[in-house]
Amino acid sequence: MTSMTDRLPPIPPEQWTEGQRVAAQEIIDGPRGGLISPFVPLLRSPELMTHAQRMGEYLRYRSAIGLRLSELAILITARHWSQQVEWAIHAPIAEREGVAAETIAAIAEGRRPDRLPEDEAAVFEFATELHQNKSVSDETWRRAARLFGETGVVDLIGVSGYYSFLSMVMNAARTDVPPTATGSLRPMPDVPSRPNPPER
Repeated sequence: MTSMTDRLPPIPPEQWTEGQRVAAQEIIDGPRGGLISPFVPLLRSPELMTHAQRMGEYLRYRSAIGLRLSELAILITARHWSQQVEWAIHAPIAEREGVAAETIAAIAEGRRPDRLPEDEAAVFEFATELHQNKSVSDETWRRAARLFGETGVVDLIGVSGYYSFLSMVMNAARTDVPPTATGSLRPMPDVPSRPNPPER
């Protein structure tokens, strides 16, 4: 968590422009049910926010890889960017959708989870390679394509990219983690732990 001041805090609704009001209402009326944290800084650019939130609505709720794997990919992305707001929102959702608590804890600590189901292992390797290496190996690509098809692979890339975008926005804006999102959740360490070097 950061104690630095939020650079783009919530704008009181009575101060919204007409464009901001229309864009915000579309989010409020959608499946999210409110103007949640990632869209607070984006409200300064309502047209960008509208396009972004429509992409996000598809990737979060209707992607070809399904909710459990989408949430897993979101957590991997949040860890890559050390994005506490996304982590606070999505770690409980991922667990509710069936991602093991041990898997979530490992990702928070920057470790590869043990004993992943095949589909979660494929998502973990694909998203991790994409974030860390800025590319995906042939073997990892073939595995993901076999399990999810080309549509699923493209949607997995989309989840990784969209939540990277939101993470960049909130990291730059220093968006506060809403107290209602954290509950009893332990935040991610600021810096992922690294495996100990092998003994010589």
